[in-house]
Amino acid sequence: MTTSERKQRERQEREHLFLKAAGKMIERCGFLNLHMAKLAKQCQYATGTLYQHFSSREDLLAAIVAEQVAWRLDVFECIASMPLNSRDKMLALTIADRLFQQKNPQHAKLEQYVFTEAVWENVSHNQRQKIFSCCKPIGDVVSHIAQEALNRGELPDHGYSAMDISLAPWALCQGHYVLANAHGLLESLSVAPDSMQLYRNITMLLNGMQWQPLLSLEDKVILRKVTDLKAEL
Repeated sequence: MTTSERKQRERQEREHLFLKAAGKMIERCGFLNLHMAKLAKQCQYATGTLYQHFSSREDLLAAIVAEQVAWRLDVFECIASMPLNSRDKMLALTIADRLFQQKNPQHAKLEQYVFTEAVWENVSHNQRQKIFSCCKPIGDVVSHIAQEALNRGELPDHGYSAMDISLAPWALCQGHYVLANAHGLLESLSVAPDSMQLYRNITMLLNGMQWQPLLSLEDKVILRKVTDLKAEL
């Protein structure tokens, strides 16, 4: 191993250490309480060494998000390969994403935080490219499901590409999480949050897109479908 190869390996090991420690700190204290100096001290490195890996706190948070995206890819690829119709696959993606949100609330909120304009504009070009590289395979998986629906005649294209179509469920889910996490907001609009809200909304969206087979909007029917798909995950 050459000197440069050894240094590169050591750098990767340090970066992995920083990200692992940061993830644990977020789970304990929340991402707003993650501070560079505290993280460096916990990892027994100088703060300057940490900044050699991540140019800012925003960069560090973006790197953590990139690792989370990799988890989604594994799950989404598994769902895409299941013997389900394309519409059930799209609902299964929604279910899997929500399960992640429920099991990892701080990390889920971190994703929303990083993609806000105020934070995103302070993320370095290098870290942005890493996130883009991680997100593209996920986008491809979802758009392939939409293309599968188009090819099978389960969904009219409405004049749009499969990627354009696949953005609609994603946008709905992200919007739902933003509203649901703003505690008290829905209640102030006389909307009572309930566990079926996301699934009801995604069903209305897919029905509106004429994605076959259409599903009744009765909660008991949607719940039965969600329960069946959860058993497959």
